Amino acid sequence: MNCAEFRKFGKEIIDYIADYCDTIRQRQVVSSVEPGYLKNLLPAEAPEAGDSWPQVLQDLNRVIAPGLTHWHSPNFHAYYPTANSYPGIVGELLSAGLGIISTDQFPNPACVELERKMMDWLAKILDLPKEFMNSSDGPGGGFIQNAASESTLVALLAAKNRIILETGVEEGNLVAYTSEQSNSSVEKAGLLASVTMRLLRTDEKGQLRGEVLKEAINEDIRMGLTPCCVIATLGTTGTCSFDQLDEIGPICQQFKIWLHVDAAYAGSAFACPEYRHLMKGVEFADSFNFNPHKWMLVNSDCSAMWFRDIQSNELFIQIPDSRRFRALKLWFVLRIYGVEGIRTHIRGQIALAKFFQCLVESDQRFEVCTASMGLVCFRLKGEDGRTKELLDRLAKRKNIFVMPYYYQSRLVIRFVICSRFTEEKDVVFAWREIKSQVE
Repeated sequence: MNCAEFRKFGKEIIDYIADYCDTIRQRQVVSSVEPGYLKNLLPAEAPEAGDSWPQVLQDLNRVIAPGLTHWHSPNFHAYYPTANSYPGIVGELLSAGLGIISTDQFPNPACVELERKMMDWLAKILDLPKEFMNSSDGPGGGFIQNAASESTLVALLAAKNRIILETGVEEGNLVAYTSEQSNSSVEKAGLLASVTMRLLRTDEKGQLRGEVLKEAINEDIRMGLTPCCVIATLGTTGTCSFDQLDEIGPICQQFKIWLHVDAAYAGSAFACPEYRHLMKGVEFADSFNFNPHKWMLVNSDCSAMWFRDIQSNELFIQIPDSRRFRALKLWFVLRIYGVEGIRTHIRGQIALAKFFQCLVESDQRFEVCTASMGLVCFRLKGEDGRTKELLDRLAKRKNIFVMPYYYQSRLVIRFVICSRFTEEKDVVFAWREIKSQVE
């Protein structure tokens, strides 16, 4: 493909993306293909001679499109959002087109400096402690990771390194703590870092409290173990609950334990001043992470992470040696939307979730179990079997996509406002679809 062909085909793919977004509401949200469907649609080996672009585009429609789950459909209400916006798409396209990276051995000035500046912009947007900023007088700073999962691992490795250097403790005696509601990636980080990860019980709201943490720490110390890290969550995966940082932080400070805060989904909401009370106690954190690629309209991957002391943890600020130019799409999104545009998006999605909550509460057959940010957990009253049957029927029809979760030992349905295309009419459509499948 030469430059002239690239101009032509590039414009065609921009049109393809625009048409896809324009028609996404009409597309079935979940694919109907069977596992292994692709096997016989593509040859067993790569072509010896290159195919033409029209052939590739034809196969894109014939082979790939039928197997897609449309995460940005207004009828996608599962998991949490994965962000998408036109400025983010263009930023990703430009990053790929420039084709540059930055490495530890040969930093790329524009990559490095724009990333540092964007991390300071984000820190100010969320009102994080100034000690986290690259422009602060202290040793703190931030950078972009692939995902919150990687950020958790990086934080745990840094915590492990610090305690070993300070105390000379043997690795096998280290223990870390998180809540039973934390993401499964936290347990995985413990395995990868060879640190025992204790899952602590939460209260009736799904929050990790200071008293429970302190009890676990004292118990482990009596057993000869060395606590090294606490991973607190602001916006848990299942129910979007918030651990009590203002209780956890002083305990970590008392025992000289690293505190990492995982705010992967809910962190974007701290752009809105009315939600910042939920991160009270963040000043105790040694590291903090949230994903602009979840709720801040920045295409994946873009996971923001800050260290209070980045200079003492340079070996652990990232796992790969090379870095993509991720800051470019973040810059585009923040420039085009502005901070108020981000706030409008977040507030709008929370308002849609509250609207859905009101619809559920208006029907005596249902009950809302918990609701937070853009998430509503609800169920049919009575035995779990009724809710399971409803979930099965919705899954077969494929008109909306929701997921099950067990909350306080009861089966619930998680309904999340995910797509930036979702409007009130889509929430009404989803509610009618749900009601239509209840006997």
